[in-house]
Amino acid sequence: MNTQREQLIQTWITSVLGSDQFETHFLAGDASFRRYARIKLNNKTFMLMDAPPEKEDCGPFVTIDEFFDKNGVRVPHIVAKDLELGFLLLEDFGDVLLSTLLNEQTVDSYYEQSFKQLIQLQAIDGTNHFPNYSYEKLISEMELLTGWMLPSLHIQPTAEESALIKRSFAILANAALAQPQVIVHRDFHSRNLMKIEGETDLGVIDFQDAVIGADTYDLISITRDAYVQWNADRVYTWFKTFYDLLPESAKQDRDFEQFKKDADMMAIQRHIKILGIFVRLFERDGKSGYLKDLPRVMWYLLEESKPYAELQPFMQFIQAKVMPKFEAKYGRYEVAA
Repeated sequence: MNTQREQLIQTWITSVLGSDQFETHFLAGDASFRRYARIKLNNKTFMLMDAPPEKEDCGPFVTIDEFFDKNGVRVPHIVAKDLELGFLLLEDFGDVLLSTLLNEQTVDSYYEQSFKQLIQLQAIDGTNHFPNYSYEKLISEMELLTGWMLPSLHIQPTAEESALIKRSFAILANAALAQPQVIVHRDFHSRNLMKIEGETDLGVIDFQDAVIGADTYDLISITRDAYVQWNADRVYTWFKTFYDLLPESAKQDRDFEQFKKDADMMAIQRHIKILGIFVRLFERDGKSGYLKDLPRVMWYLLEESKPYAELQPFMQFIQAKVMPKFEAKYGRYEVAA
């Protein structure tokens, strides 16, 4: 540990809290240079984010956190900040991730709560506050499949197959852009929502990649989570619950069947991207933990594309050329009965 940094932290917190009688407990870190510590003074706890400015810029986090907080999104309040030193003192949401509370009995009410919060998030005008989830961005995400997954399976598409892939990606990107464009959290799933003691609203974390994009994106993140799986009929029931909560403006010329297709198309775009990302995490970054989730994501892709004729040529390519090698290398997804 950098003792000079520890000293800086000590001094800063003392000045912020007006007391040096606090305890500091550093938490196990994630992949970034950011560190978190729980600060306890009397019976109150806070969360310290330590982000050395030469390594991490917490400016974007602060800007989005303050914007969301002001607009009623349940993000951690910023108690104090010093961006030059790279310190933030945040409200402490506790340790209970939504993912640890989900089971057959609890999931409906928790998801319904998360949908209400999504609708509230989507009602905020985010123009000029967030970048657009552009056509280029949507395409470049899907190209992670051709850039990472196909090479990992030693698959070199022919000119004809490449053209087919390109057309299919264009269909999916255009489908996303044709939907109502709203604020999208982009990582809205059960590991980024927290149960706060004594509150109904779920705490929302990890929002620093927010963009303006399709109104089905976050719904997909939570209901078709890459880490947790629910029965397909149940997922469509949740789509309906969410659809019923949407404002009238989002349902114009868009009955539930169209909404369901919008959500499926968005999901398919996301699965294609995730297949590429999980392979890249292994091949480039040496992280193998995500490989076990690959067969589930591929299974989602195969299942959800079935109703859509315009995607069949692409899916035939996946079935014929990709699946034999994919299953040999990454395994097969066994669906729970």
